[in-house]
Amino acid sequence: MAEVITAIDTALAKLIEQETGENVYLCYQCGKCTSGCPLAEHFDYTPNQIMRAIQLGQEEILSSRTIWLCASCQVCSTRCPQGLDIAKIMDQLMMISRQRGIKPAIPAVEDFLQVFHRNSKLLGRAYEAGLIMETNLRARDPLKDVFDLGLPMILKGKIKFLPSFVRVPKRVERREVAPNEVAYYPGCSLHSMAIEYNMSTKAAAEVLDLGLVEPKGWTCCGSSPAHKLNPNDALRMPLENLALIERMGFDQVAVPCAACYSRFRTTLHEIRADPALKEQGDEAIGYEYQDTVEVTSLVEIMAERVGVEAIAAKVQKPLEGLKVACYYGCLLTRPPKIAGVPHHEYPMNMDRVVEALGAEAVDWDGKTRCCGAGLAATVPERAIELCRWLIDQARAVGADCFAVACPLCHANLDGRQLQMPDLEQKMPVLYFTQLMCLAFGLDPKVAGLHKNLVNTYPLLQEKGFIPPS
Repeated sequence: MAEVITAIDTALAKLIEQETGENVYLCYQCGKCTSGCPLAEHFDYTPNQIMRAIQLGQEEILSSRTIWLCASCQVCSTRCPQGLDIAKIMDQLMMISRQRGIKPAIPAVEDFLQVFHRNSKLLGRAYEAGLIMETNLRARDPLKDVFDLGLPMILKGKIKFLPSFVRVPKRVERREVAPNEVAYYPGCSLHSMAIEYNMSTKAAAEVLDLGLVEPKGWTCCGSSPAHKLNPNDALRMPLENLALIERMGFDQVAVPCAACYSRFRTTLHEIRADPALKEQGDEAIGYEYQDTVEVTSLVEIMAERVGVEAIAAKVQKPLEGLKVACYYGCLLTRPPKIAGVPHHEYPMNMDRVVEALGAEAVDWDGKTRCCGAGLAATVPERAIELCRWLIDQARAVGADCFAVACPLCHANLDGRQLQMPDLEQKMPVLYFTQLMCLAFGLDPKVAGLHKNLVNTYPLLQEKGFIPPS
């Protein structure tokens, strides 16, 4: 019998450490990354197998499906007992694969990342109509999502046909910030496919005397495509927006989009840990960032800055009898060293807001499980599968609807139900700010309820929150 010799090549591990600072040899194969991964069953290499392959120098993983199918939900990075940022390592493997000219195992992912990143850099903000059309034209079944989801969104007025062209202004007027004001960075989605989130947020804030000031000339944060394709852009794009807010005189920014929130918080975490990276970022934006801006999710702003007592005091029509599954998604709480919020596996801020409105926030185990939004435009069957799991779990505990705080989660949970022919009853998906507007006694149209794809009116009429049409 021939002797089998295993040769360990550390070149890939050294490259990973050089580019990310992550030492894969800390991994001792506990398997927690894999046991928590919502997509592990669809990978050709599970997350712990990826770590082991890097340790052994098995570069065939650069051709794997796993690195392209990873949804960047951060569960692996959150639960690693050694503190390895496994999601960041996955991103780096993708970049190495591309640099070496290896054909992507899932070309649609590569196409989406490239189109999004190109458009956001060229135009300053994401152009969703162009993104949808170009990525679908590159797909094998180009018109499916256009008719299933694109057309309903167009009919609801949630897609802007013309792109914006925006640049961060070179000169910024510093203002006197009132005690009730915070900067408001809506992100690209709230000006288009998540318009109802923007509408309901502004309406609820007005009732609460919370001044939301949107900086003129804000640009795209880069979202996932930047940190998967170009680390320099992943640093520059969030930092130039934080610098804009700082130059205006604000010390706090409310961020309604979970992806934007994550990119801002990640950038701050990285420049605080690495002075050389901070210097690189300052040079890229032409400004020495003073790090005076606190990045806060909209849920945190409402629950902590405004306060649940103040919210309860404004309630005119309590949402009694409504059972709500509060869904936080991946990035509002993970990884905890980035998000910096307590109870990252079972957060409660949105629950507290919902209960202040008079509704019941149900206990359930899907609060932070991935909905697959990162794959919605590229591998929709996986997104549908993950959304279906969430719907079934919420229904099982008696929820009437979802409350969400992220435009990507909402678009996925709300829209993908249109592609579930076997779903007996669709579940309304409302932004938590839409529920606030209802409880404050505002007109449903002010809350943008007519913009939701899954009709919210039958449930709300049944509960007596809005009059019959």
